[in-house]
Amino acid sequence: MIRSQKQAYIYALAAVGLWSTVATAFKLSLRTLRPEELLFWASSVSLLLFGTLLWRQGRLAEAWRLFGRHPWRILLLGTINPFVYYLTLFHAYDLLPAQEAQAINYSWGLLLAWLSVPILGQKLRRRDLVAGLLCYLGVLIIATRGDLLGLQFHNIPGLLYALASTLLWALYWLFNTRIKAEPVALLFLNFLVGTSLLTLYLLFAKGGVRLPEWEGALGALYVGLFEMGVTFILWLRAMKLSASTAAISNLIYLSPFLSLFFIHTIVGERIYPSTIVALALILAGLWIQRRPAA
Repeated sequence: MIRSQKQAYIYALAAVGLWSTVATAFKLSLRTLRPEELLFWASSVSLLLFGTLLWRQGRLAEAWRLFGRHPWRILLLGTINPFVYYLTLFHAYDLLPAQEAQAINYSWGLLLAWLSVPILGQKLRRRDLVAGLLCYLGVLIIATRGDLLGLQFHNIPGLLYALASTLLWALYWLFNTRIKAEPVALLFLNFLVGTSLLTLYLLFAKGGVRLPEWEGALGALYVGLFEMGVTFILWLRAMKLSASTAAISNLIYLSPFLSLFFIHTIVGERIYPSTIVALALILAGLWIQRRPAA
């Protein structure tokens, strides 16, 4: 049991460490690629990864049977993730400093709880309201860079893209709960649908697919492997090995602060004091929302 728990922490910390680098990878990749181009090449890498895993395990037929049982739901999920969600998220990163886009993105967990009320029939608790006030106060601080009285929003389109991405990600996980399936098989189908739609979008709306320069290619490879692919598998492995889901889940709170370190040292952004305050409020809200009842 002790050995399994140690292994769980190793897998979880590896996942958290890799997730902490993706905001930096997004920002660097978007210097040479448009959002739709980064998504196309990254999602293609993820599709190849999930497909190879299923093929090596002899489980590709399982994925096709899953699609046969839930074709419309899988088409919906694949349209949301990776197609619409990541396209929206990458536009947010393209317009906002990485520190602001990633901090706002963490508030999706709150929307997940709120949307569970109309979609899953769950009850809204008092702590969900308190968490909401803290999280969206944090978002407001980010949007105004601390000028709450002046309410001067620095980039409204970027803010709207970032908030829309949290809504899409929460909806994806809520709809995902309605399909009982092995995660890798479902992700393979999602990325098959999403990448196919993205290919059509690029061909008919953007004039085709452009081969990236080497910097963009490396960025897309990194994003496809570690934001959309391997990291998810590491996290699933950690959750299966751990005797305490809560102990592993709490490690995710390390990620945003590690991310700020990478954003500052690699991307070269000056970290605003308002970002630190806002991120602390958002994470405090999420902690209150997730805290078990006494």
